Amino acid sequence: MSLPEIHLTDLDVIRDPFTAYGRARELSPLARVVVPGMSPMWALTRHEGARAVLGDPRFEITSGSFMRPDVPEDCLPYLRTMSEMDGPEHLRLRRLVAPAFSARRAGAFRKVVEPIVARLLDALPGHAEDGVVDLLEHVAKPLPMEVVCELVGVPEPDRPRWREYGAMIVTGAGPAFGAAIPGIIEGAREAVARRRREPADDLLSDLIRVRDEDGDRLGDTELVTLVWHLVLAGQTPAHLVANAVEVLLAHPDALAALRADPALMPRAVEELIRWCGPNLLTIPRHAREDVDLYGHPVRRGDTVTVSLAAVNRDPRAFADADRFDVTREPGAVGHLGFAHGPHFCLGAAPARVQTEIALSALLRRFPGLALAVPEAPRAPDPGTWRLLALPVTL
Repeated sequence: MSLPEIHLTDLDVIRDPFTAYGRARELSPLARVVVPGMSPMWALTRHEGARAVLGDPRFEITSGSFMRPDVPEDCLPYLRTMSEMDGPEHLRLRRLVAPAFSARRAGAFRKVVEPIVARLLDALPGHAEDGVVDLLEHVAKPLPMEVVCELVGVPEPDRPRWREYGAMIVTGAGPAFGAAIPGIIEGAREAVARRRREPADDLLSDLIRVRDEDGDRLGDTELVTLVWHLVLAGQTPAHLVANAVEVLLAHPDALAALRADPALMPRAVEELIRWCGPNLLTIPRHAREDVDLYGHPVRRGDTVTVSLAAVNRDPRAFADADRFDVTREPGAVGHLGFAHGPHFCLGAAPARVQTEIALSALLRRFPGLALAVPEAPRAPDPGTWRLLALPVTL
């Protein structure tokens, strides 16, 4: 049986990946993703198979799963993050780091995030021109880096530089992305050295103090790499918050439900991650051995990914999957917006907290919030569902 193909340069795929991947999902649990200049990738399109592959040790994340930016040689040791580690090496680091990113610890992030969101919203009306303000530029984009600066103890005089780095990192690629990395790594080195001298009540101090039962602890290179990884992976809320606002403003019934019952927000955030999470494909994995997937021979070394755009709207996993519903009850299976298995995103809990606080405060502060354009401009990015701007009236 021939498999459906998704061409990442196809304008229909770029404009509406959910329909394109959804069509492939209903044809087959497996598709081929065609990437210019690269070998095609196998893509899981249904929830059950995707969840199984994400937890299957026969599929590994390697250095080949990432496109390395062009950076100075002294930065290279810090680019190999926990994301591309497997086996005992990954397990050791995850065991040391995971408690600092737990759902329980994320609750403590609230005291960090709430004042940051309040400051950004206080300043928002001052950025308006002719009554219109870009919510992406002035709230969603700066929020994650402001949070990172608090978590790693960046002094106020250094923060303008970190904000510039954040603006470049959130683009996700290109020369600006690569140009930001050396500065971030140097800032991370400074942050680690500072917190070794001056411990505080923040995430970086927690990571410096942590030891396991055998006395193992994180080395300086590992700590610097974690800070860099925090900056990189921590940008997810920027796109998620912007996508969420756009979707809520396009669904007045859902918006009214949230305004009437703010306690729905945690459930709404899960639905928003399922419905409009920024990641359309998971980090590619490589087959460690020959594997049969749904009757198709996947060869050792082949690249395998998961189409999150397809699996998170799979009617086999979610009732009425194509309906956006902020009152949706948690089911037996959850969305895969933060992946699954050994590489489940460590930043999931903090990302949820940031999104929940930002949306709650925004809806509370600006009851008349509305889109200022018929359709917000979106980046032609086949891997990330992200806006270029979000013009709104307050």
